[in-house]
Amino acid sequence: MATVDIKKKDLERLFQKRLTRSHLEEYLSLAKAELKEYNIETDSLKIELSDSNRPDLWSVEGIARQMRTHLSGNPVNYPFFGMRKKHLREIKVSSEIKQVRPYIAACAVLGLRMNEDFLVQIIQSQDKLSEIFGRKRRMVSVGIYELDRILFPVNYMLAEPDRVSFIPLGMDKRMNLKEVLERHPKGITYGSIVSNFKKYPLLIDSNAQVLSFPPIINSREIGEVKTETKNIFVEVTGIDLRMVNLAINILSVNLHDRGAKIEPVLISYLYQTEFGKKITTPFSMVEPVKISTREFTKTLGEEVSPLEIRKCLVRYGHNVSVGRSSITVSYPPYRDDIMHPVDIIEDMAISKGYSSFKPEMPHQSTVGGLSETELFSDLVRDYLVGAGFQEIVSNILGSPEEFRERMCIDEKLIEIENVMSRSYSVVRNRILPSLLKVETASSKSFYPHRVFEVGEVVIYDPLQNLGSQTRLNLGALISHPAVSFSEIHSYLDLLFFYLGISYRLEPEEHPAFMPGRCGNIIVEEKALGLIGEVNPAVLDHWQITMPCSAFEINLDTLSTF
Repeated sequence: MATVDIKKKDLERLFQKRLTRSHLEEYLSLAKAELKEYNIETDSLKIELSDSNRPDLWSVEGIARQMRTHLSGNPVNYPFFGMRKKHLREIKVSSEIKQVRPYIAACAVLGLRMNEDFLVQIIQSQDKLSEIFGRKRRMVSVGIYELDRILFPVNYMLAEPDRVSFIPLGMDKRMNLKEVLERHPKGITYGSIVSNFKKYPLLIDSNAQVLSFPPIINSREIGEVKTETKNIFVEVTGIDLRMVNLAINILSVNLHDRGAKIEPVLISYLYQTEFGKKITTPFSMVEPVKISTREFTKTLGEEVSPLEIRKCLVRYGHNVSVGRSSITVSYPPYRDDIMHPVDIIEDMAISKGYSSFKPEMPHQSTVGGLSETELFSDLVRDYLVGAGFQEIVSNILGSPEEFRERMCIDEKLIEIENVMSRSYSVVRNRILPSLLKVETASSKSFYPHRVFEVGEVVIYDPLQNLGSQTRLNLGALISHPAVSFSEIHSYLDLLFFYLGISYRLEPEEHPAFMPGRCGNIIVEEKALGLIGEVNPAVLDHWQITMPCSAFEINLDTLSTF
């Protein structure tokens, strides 16, 4: 979720229409945005955008474009996408940069009519794309420079940390790349992105002038844009080519909407990329989507005609061609969030207006209630709380390191597609790592620690329809200097006594538990879980200095006995 600060007059100038507060709130719904604050004295609007997949809307230009397109009923076509010229400005990408920060995109911007508000918006767009969309510059970062000071072609290369120096923005003395990471505020903040490499990324022109040390800081001589600047050079570097291209597409259309002329830049790679070795940026990545008109009716819950679909989608910025029983949609090049036909259908619903759909009362009356498994799990919770345990609630997503490497286990995990962070890229397959994570953070709390969690886990199972099986598990852990197998066993025994279920233990070897101190929990010849003393190697991986004992049981199966 992003929040942008803009001037109301600036928005009206780009929208080409005066806006009352009620009209503004109505139009903002088209951008999935909400007016949070308006200061009439400073003419400042604070707008919150709820769609994290639409970075093109995180600016005054993007919001105005979405509103203007809907009002005019026609999508904006930008002539510089697909433009081919013989004398393009060029960036030459060295082969060794591929291992560090492999991708770059750029454009030249001519004829800017800059003022203070415009400059503030450029800087805000640069910041939002680098910090939020670019994951704090790790995936994507943006650099802006005075075009007239640059001699092309520009080289994107690696450099020795102590052999190249320049005056970075915010400083008045030359620094080499190593010193920038050690002494410059931006280097201290973002240095970890490149510090593990032997050489660092560098943008340098044909006059041997340093443009920037991406993704850290620009050169002060070339990378300081002022209100009197007329022509600028914009580049985006990163580790994901689609994200890099999308960022330059967004910036180029924003600046074009401001009245500037956009000239593409040729990117020449010495290695193969998803879009080839030579890419002219801005670069359209649009792939037309074909959708059955019946799918619109089925999803929206009411009959819609092909002409109505076309009208609504065109007003939302799409190019649409209508067939006999389907439509083909080409979304604008400043968007890359269309992953499924439902995304297009949602755009149609937003454009038409949710209030235009007739509400329909449910035809069936139902009474909600807790499932048998949930009632059983509540009973288990009550028994463990009564025994002195404290309940925790953890995120079911985590990293492979947490659920596999730190547990000394080599198991297949269920991974998430299109993850935003490796820290939340897989689904847990047991509760124990979540308990150990809490124990890691609780080292300063008084001992003994007794914690438990009842929650979902997802097990890889190729025999299931989706290749996985979701279970409800109970995990419990005790930690203090004298904890033993016998102590955790006594609590397991107490739980089964109150549940009125007979069980037995069988010796088991498991890498997460100490050899000879681990057992299978068996009920009516079914193995429902494990109990034991946690392996010291596992505790070491979690940086836990106190012994731990734990058990974990599948409650779905246990509730059937």
